Amino acid sequence: MVKICCIGAGYVGGPTMAVIALNCPSIEVVVVDISVTRISAWNSDQLPIYEPGLNEVVKQCKGRNLFFSTDIEKHVSEADIIFVSVNTPTKTRGLGAGKAADLTYWESAARMIADVSKSNKIVVEKSTVPVKTAEAIERILTHNSKGIKYQILSNPEFLAEGTAIQDLFKPDRVLIGGRETPDGLKAIQALKDVYAHWVPEDRIITTNLWSAELSKLAANAFLAQRISSVNAMSALCEATGADVSQVSHAVGKDSRIGPKFLNASVGFGGSCFQKDILNLVYICECNGLAEVANYWKQVIKVNDYQKNRFVNRVVSSMFNTVSGKKIGIMGFAFKKDTGDTRETPAIDVCKGLLGDKARLSIYDPQVTADQIQRDLTMNKFDWDHPIHLQPMSPTGVKQVSIAWDAYEASKDAHALCILTEWDEFKTLDYRRIFDNMQKPAFVFDGRNVVNVEMLRDIGFIVYSIGKPLDPWLKNMPAVA
Repeated sequence: MVKICCIGAGYVGGPTMAVIALNCPSIEVVVVDISVTRISAWNSDQLPIYEPGLNEVVKQCKGRNLFFSTDIEKHVSEADIIFVSVNTPTKTRGLGAGKAADLTYWESAARMIADVSKSNKIVVEKSTVPVKTAEAIERILTHNSKGIKYQILSNPEFLAEGTAIQDLFKPDRVLIGGRETPDGLKAIQALKDVYAHWVPEDRIITTNLWSAELSKLAANAFLAQRISSVNAMSALCEATGADVSQVSHAVGKDSRIGPKFLNASVGFGGSCFQKDILNLVYICECNGLAEVANYWKQVIKVNDYQKNRFVNRVVSSMFNTVSGKKIGIMGFAFKKDTGDTRETPAIDVCKGLLGDKARLSIYDPQVTADQIQRDLTMNKFDWDHPIHLQPMSPTGVKQVSIAWDAYEASKDAHALCILTEWDEFKTLDYRRIFDNMQKPAFVFDGRNVVNVEMLRDIGFIVYSIGKPLDPWLKNMPAVA
């Protein structure tokens, strides 16, 4: 029986291994992690992450050929294929701080693999890593090999949170990069055989190691670039009276461009986009490609600009101050159908409003009160370190309360800010909400989910990103 072990039981490792186990009943899959609480959660009925469809997949194969364990060394030693899905946070100090990936966790995983291995292994990079990481890992393993042979493969994930299970069952492509040597090609084939249980062969792409590593960074950079492009257009639409939805619809009808990732919003978030672009910038700078680095930096600058622009709209619309005013925050996760808050635009928007002394009442159907308070008190990039290495959350932000539903969050509020596109925000009883708010009542729609005309008919003053401005907002500055 082929044995697979995955180091890291997070957003990538857990779902990926569950889908492999379900589709490959003849393979034993063990997910290991140093976090006892995380592994306990995987072994309980309350999984540590929310992802539609994940529960059902885990239930079908847990205890049969899918296992979760903290006995890392035992399972690594027994495995034929080891997936490494550990954190690769952005460095916060030292060379490359603020841009380069910190490979501390990857290196310690590689050293541990070398220490405990008694048979040949295929080691698969599943975390997003900088180009040439495989070479560094290879060196660690070969210099500590004790006669054991290792093959390093790059198998980047291309999952979108909220649809990760669907993406795993029906991927656009599975990418496997390896050495173009006889042993390297054999290792590529072994991993290909695993995916071939359910993925059509023409969707399994093989490349050299560096192409696979760079393809992941490039894909995320291209997607983020599209969002920043449409968000840059949204500012121009507001200035000219154009409607960004109509513009992006017309642009997306061009078959060379296509309609995906052209929705204007308060900005992109998630664990990958910003981190991967910063990584790309650093690699370009290290290779003397300053102009290329500056090009990709601009994608992040536009994203930051969009969040600042949104906060400035809120403050300037409300008589240039939100001090002491209650603002209902609708949604905190970086996108709908996930509880993930990593790099969510909501953090920067909330911090901007708190900086002007607003009182916030935050509601999100999937994010815990503790997580929200943590995110609002944590330094940038600290979120990407394992929880036990993160700074302890202070007592929380006094001006922030967490609401149980949208109606509680909006009661007596001066304004609502919609920051996540949860479906329920489209169907709320906005008449009831209006009646319970302070007047004038504002809605700032950072995701373009509400029916603007209907809300204006009720009596709201509405700001919707990239849409023709409410007469109330026409002569107010969008930028501080």
